[in-house]
Formats: sequence, C-alpha cells, structure tokens
Amino acid sequence: MINSTSVTLPSDTEIVITRMFDAPRELVFTVWTTPEYVRRWWTSTDAPLIVCEIDLRVGGRWRYVSRDAAGTELGWFGIYRQIEAPRRLVTTEGFEGNPGVEAITDLALIERDGRTTMTVTVRHASREHRDNHVSSGMEAGLNRSLRRIDGILDQLMKEHR
Repeated sequence: MINSTSVTLPSDTEIVITRMFDAPRELVFTVWTTPEYVRRWWTSTDAPLIVCEIDLRVGGRWRYVSRDAAGTELGWFGIYRQIEAPRRLVTTEGFEGNPGVEAITDLALIERDGRTTMTVTVRHASREHRDNHVSSGMEAGLNRSLRRIDGILDQLMKEHR
C-alpha cells in the first residue's frame, strides 16, 4: 500500500483519502505543515505557489495561492480548528473561486513500524459540494502532490540517517 492512494466516497458528503508513507508521522506532519515543504508539494511546477501562509495554531489561518504561466491565480484558505501534532489536524478548507463553500478537513496520521498511514476525511455541507470537489480534477492533482511528498520524505529520511 505504500505510495498507493485510495479515494472513497463513504457518504453523500464525505471524501476519504488514504495513503501510506514510508516515514515516521512526525516527518509527515512537518512536511504537511511547514511552508518550506508545502511550497514544494502543493501545486505543480507549471503553477507554483506564490503565497504560502501558515499560522499553525488553533484559530490560525492558512492560505495558498498558485499562479500559472498565463497569470491565472488560484487560492485556497482555511482556519485551524484542532491541532494534535503529529497525530491530527482539523481545518476548514475553501477555494477562493467558489466563495461561501467550505469543507472540514480532518487529517489523521497513524504510525506503525516507522511507516505512517495518512487518512484525510473531507466533510462537505452537501452532496453537490462534495461532487463538485471530486469532479474538479482533485484526484489527479492530489496524486501528483502526494508523489512530491514521497520525494520530500525520501530526501529528509536520507538526510537524517
């Protein structure tokens, strides 16, 4: 299951993403929450992040903005609701191109024998919002980002040996 991503729709309003990383959860959490690393995995090389703001505290805000070669900017934002480093992170998540529509994202990291299973549960207010999220191309972009996280984790693991 390492390097394999599962995306399921367990209810009318939820998306569940599961992936195993060959790294301890402290490292996965760090890569997920540190601007230096988020800039490397959140978007693609043809639409890099130009804004990566992370105020990692309950009530703190995060905001990422990417810009493509044509100058189109896409922004995502949220508020940290719960932080149990390095086990859990609950945030709101919105897309600036779709005002008024936000989801709750619950990241859980479980470590066993130096490997970490990541489960992200995204809860939308309605089936329509969930379906719009899924049909946005989310899964392809997600897989690219998770492969970049694999590369960052591999590099960090080598540096720490």
